[in-house]
Amino acid sequence: MFEVQEGAIILGILYASITLCTRLWFYKSSCWFTDRWMCSWLLTLPSLTFCHCFWIRKMFATVALLVFMCLTATTRADHHEPCHTHNMTGLMSVMNLKGEIKAVGLFTYDSVGRKLRFRSNESHPTNTSLGLDLLMFFDEGIFYEIDSKNQSCEKKKLQMSLHPLDIPDDANFDSTVTTGSSSIEGEGLKVNIWTGSLINMKGSYSMSVTMGCLPVTSFYFTETTSFLFSNMDVELEIKDPDLLVVPSICHGKPVEDTPEGTVNSFLNEFM
Repeated sequence: MFEVQEGAIILGILYASITLCTRLWFYKSSCWFTDRWMCSWLLTLPSLTFCHCFWIRKMFATVALLVFMCLTATTRADHHEPCHTHNMTGLMSVMNLKGEIKAVGLFTYDSVGRKLRFRSNESHPTNTSLGLDLLMFFDEGIFYEIDSKNQSCEKKKLQMSLHPLDIPDDANFDSTVTTGSSSIEGEGLKVNIWTGSLINMKGSYSMSVTMGCLPVTSFYFTETTSFLFSNMDVELEIKDPDLLVVPSICHGKPVEDTPEGTVNSFLNEFM
C-alpha cells in the first residue's frame, strides 16, 4: 500500500510539473506572436533574459529529475531480494503430506556461521517420528549424525545446503499474502512467499517468511514425497552456543563415503 501511494504522489508531482512547463511554453509562444515588439523589448533586458532562460532550464531539469525518481521508485517497488534470517532458537515440526509426523524437535540456528543443530524432542514421540540429532555446517559442506545414547557419531558430506531456516539467494519472489484476516487487528500475519527449485533433486520448494524475515513454513515437493516444515516459539537468540560445537564423540571421525546416487541434505534426513 505504501509503495502504491508513494508512486501516486510522485506521478502527481510529475504531472503538475509538466503542466506548469507547458503553460510557460504557451505563454512564451503567445507573447511572441501577439506582441512581438513588446517581447523583443522585454527579452533585451539582461536580467529578464537570464531569469527567463534560467527558469526554463530549471523547470525542465526538475521534470527530468522527477521522471528519474518515478522510474527508480517503480523499479524498487517491483524488485524483491531474499532477506537473510536471524540467529534463532525454536521448535520445528516436520510432516509429510500423508499427515504423518516425521519429527518434532528443538533447533538452534547460527545465521552468520550457517550452523544448525536439530534434536528430536522425545516429549513428542509418534509411531512415524524419527529420533534425530543433527549438527549441520552448511558453509563447510559437512554434517554429523549424533547418537548420544550409544555414544556414536557419523560424519558425512552435504550435497545440498538448502534448509527451512534461510531463504536461498536465488529464490524467486512469488507474492505477499496475509494469513488469517488483514482487516481485523491481531488476526492476520503478513508473509512473503518465495519459491525455487531443489538442487541435485527433482523438485521445488515454497517458503512463507514474515516481513521481519522469520521463516514460518516451508513446503518441499519431490517426485517421491513432500514435506511441510513449521517453525514455532521462535526466539531471536542462541540460548546454548555449545550445541553448535562438535561433540567429543565426533572428534577425529573421517568423512564417510557417499553411495552413488545418494543426496545428503537436511531434507533427506526425514525421507
